[in-house]
Amino acid sequence: MISDPVAFIRSETRLRPVPHAPEISLHVADEATELWQRTEEELGEIGLPPPFWAFAWAGGQALARYILDYPETVRGRRVLDFASGSGLVAIAAMKAGAAEVTACDIDPFAIAAIGLNAKANGVSAIIPLQADIVGHDRGWDTVLAGDICYERDLAQRVTDWLFALSRRGATVLIGDPGRSYLPKDRLENLAIYEVPVTRTLEDSDIKKSSVWRFGQF
Repeated sequence: MISDPVAFIRSETRLRPVPHAPEISLHVADEATELWQRTEEELGEIGLPPPFWAFAWAGGQALARYILDYPETVRGRRVLDFASGSGLVAIAAMKAGAAEVTACDIDPFAIAAIGLNAKANGVSAIIPLQADIVGHDRGWDTVLAGDICYERDLAQRVTDWLFALSRRGATVLIGDPGRSYLPKDRLENLAIYEVPVTRTLEDSDIKKSSVWRFGQF
């Protein structure tokens, strides 16, 4: 059983620059399937959720790139990075001048990875939050979400909440590489990127990924 998530992450990953946002480095896994199996073995439970924290997913890379290129999106603001995973987008927001960044995820290993990656990038002030906060509103100015529309029920639940945050005045952005359940007809496309990805995760070496803004529909 894994008693120390930080030690596990350090032993199973390597610190590398993010392909589409090389200003940021993350602890990432060399091979997806091997890490998933290793995680299940160590925790003694088969069928665990994939370790999303161990990879720089296309949607997150696109969103991080956009924030770094357009820092006014987050500068001086209270920011939530929802389903943060590795903490990539949260780190980008801190580097772009956010006043406060909360990096939220339900996976305790993601929380450990966020702390490690934040420290590696010199932005240790990120606030990690392990919780399901869908439906909650803590007054964030900007809400960021990378690649969350890959499953129907989850996408519906989360996007309804994000639209509600947008309607009350928050700036809400999502990075998405063309997932099936993204409600494009209710979104504004801000940017498109050609993002290098891991072939074992996406069945390609480059994934066209967009940054979208939730409007007040």
